[in-house]
Amino acid sequence: MSIAATIREKLMIALRPTRLDVINESHVHAGHRSSPGTGESHFRVLVMSPEFAGKSRVDRHRLVNDTLAAELKGRVHALAIQAYAPGEEMR
Repeated sequence: MSIAATIREKLMIALRPTRLDVINESHVHAGHRSSPGTGESHFRVLVMSPEFAGKSRVDRHRLVNDTLAAELKGRVHALAIQAYAPGEEMR
């Protein structure tokens, strides 16, 4: 299973999102000194979940990071997170 698929599956189970975009941005970082060159190291996620209602931005990011802890310790070098509760304006 690809890292993107693993990220998607774990977030779907943990956060029951109403919207989830998982974008592999590794190609943008190809050749950079810190890039491992695997093609699956840099990701951006947009998550809209009722689990985020009433939580701060930091707490939302912690939920995502905790859910993906194994991937962040392993093959994922960078993860950009946009986390919203339903009804919030996306920026």
